[in-house]
Amino acid sequence: MVNQDAKKRTLRDSAGGIFLDDQVLERLRVSSDRNQFASSWLLALSRLIEGAQQLILVTSSAGSNRFEPMAIWPEGGKPKRTLTSAVDACLRAGRTMLMTVAKEEGEGAAIAVPVTVAGQIRGVVGVIVTNQEEEKLRLIIDQLQWSSGWIETLVRRGRIEEGDGLATVVELLATTLHHRGFVEAATATVTELATFLNCERAAVGFMRGRHTKLRALSHSANFGKRSNVVRAMEAAMDEAVDQKATIVTPQPPDAPERAILKHEALMRQYDMEAVCTVPISEGNRVIGALLLERSEPFDRQTVQLCEHAAALLGPTLDVKRREDRWLLAKSWEALGNTVKAVIGPRHALLKLVTLACIGAAVFFYMAKGDYRIAGDAVVEGRVQRSVAAPVSGYLADSGVRAGDRVEEGQVLAMLDMTDLRLEKLRWTSEKTKQMREYSQAVAQKERARARILDAQIEQADAQLALISQQINRMRIIAPFNGVVVAGDLSQALGSPVERGDVLFEIAPLDGYRVMLKVDERDVSDVKIGQPGTLVLSAMPDDSIPFEISRITPVSSAENGKNFFIVEGQVANEGAELLRPGMEGVGKINVDERRLVGIWTRKLVLWAKMFVWSWTP
Repeated sequence: MVNQDAKKRTLRDSAGGIFLDDQVLERLRVSSDRNQFASSWLLALSRLIEGAQQLILVTSSAGSNRFEPMAIWPEGGKPKRTLTSAVDACLRAGRTMLMTVAKEEGEGAAIAVPVTVAGQIRGVVGVIVTNQEEEKLRLIIDQLQWSSGWIETLVRRGRIEEGDGLATVVELLATTLHHRGFVEAATATVTELATFLNCERAAVGFMRGRHTKLRALSHSANFGKRSNVVRAMEAAMDEAVDQKATIVTPQPPDAPERAILKHEALMRQYDMEAVCTVPISEGNRVIGALLLERSEPFDRQTVQLCEHAAALLGPTLDVKRREDRWLLAKSWEALGNTVKAVIGPRHALLKLVTLACIGAAVFFYMAKGDYRIAGDAVVEGRVQRSVAAPVSGYLADSGVRAGDRVEEGQVLAMLDMTDLRLEKLRWTSEKTKQMREYSQAVAQKERARARILDAQIEQADAQLALISQQINRMRIIAPFNGVVVAGDLSQALGSPVERGDVLFEIAPLDGYRVMLKVDERDVSDVKIGQPGTLVLSAMPDDSIPFEISRITPVSSAENGKNFFIVEGQVANEGAELLRPGMEGVGKINVDERRLVGIWTRKLVLWAKMFVWSWTP
């Protein structure tokens, strides 16, 4: 780790550089020539870097990619071969380079750090040091990187001095957009503007309510927001904002009369020679002010450049300021702007939309309607009887199928009776034979044999009676008047059936019930006796009334949802149009409620369950 004393000597300022003593800083400020500025900077850097033997600064001229030495320390010296090799490698690779000094040139290391402007390499700072310890070399690299902020300002100033005022503003805009955060962008912008215009201090402030609040100060990332100088600068900004005009003190002879009390107080209190404050406007609204202080009066061209900078940079900085705020502050401002637009003039469409929304809210709150629970429904017979095969056999004939109306006693189907008839013929013959033998036994007075034959004749009679009954059962008849709900044996003639097999299902025509599938979220609102309306797919234009008669307490799952079966009794006036098996949608009338509550009920239930599931 680098020792604490070395760290204390490398404090950074807001531009990315380092703090210097007052003598060196004054030399940099008064250096109007770029080469003089670079030489002064290398001199200051040589005092900062421990063991520095030689330093060099290489930059490119405006509009050219050719790099040339701008300054060297010690002055008049010739750069060593290792140092030039490190600078050349840094330009080629675009990153920091570290090389060991050749033996014939002594001991030490050569370090080269690139200087980037707007993402492009515009210069390189190189140094040869005698020390080769890893920790100290890291410290030196940090010092060079931190000092690149001053070199970047030098390169930018040199490029802009060769152009006009528009180029200056464009370069300042590039500086503003280069930083993502508002504080960094504003501080870098006013710092660079102060450097370009040889100002002692530059500041930017934005409106908060009816007063201007200073938000960034040149060459200072942090400043006391309640200090006397900040309050004096804010008062001068308010003076320019209130008059919506640029204020320059001392005022030029041909300038219009302005109130400059706050500006004169600022100049007297802090011994300034000239102050220029330019309001920042966005459309017809003043949003802030730009204030500059320097030791020489502002000429007309400089004031015009400040006005251009405020007109272009001010709104850009204001956008970054608004984007850097908390979400709550953004929402509050958006709400306030919307209220002002609704109450103020113009914005007719917004006013109409607002009135429509208010009217809709009042309507939804006041309007009421019938709350009805809907569910899929199927029609069933009130009584539904199954007709089963009485005996095992083969299907001989079927006269009806599902959907046919039948009357009580009508033959529905017949089973094959051939085996039973043969069996009946056999027992008839057997009985005749036994009766003849019985007559002989009686004639011959063989009582024992006659009794045996009499018993056998009774057995034959019983068998014949059973067969006759089975033959009668082979005719499957309708138990009552109704309609065949299920059963179509026309394609199964000759197939075997077992005793107890269901052949038909018959429902009466004078009584039906409706079976509704009610969602488990709605079943708590269903009560016995509630009225309802049924609309069938086969008769979408007809509505059939019914009344809830039973609620099944057991749920059933279907398609990922749970349902309860609710039974409804159909009124007699609609029964003649129904047939068992018809499907449709039934709605149960619960009560009268607000429409907004009816439409958002399921959403509210879902939200309650979601909150409950995530609540500790």
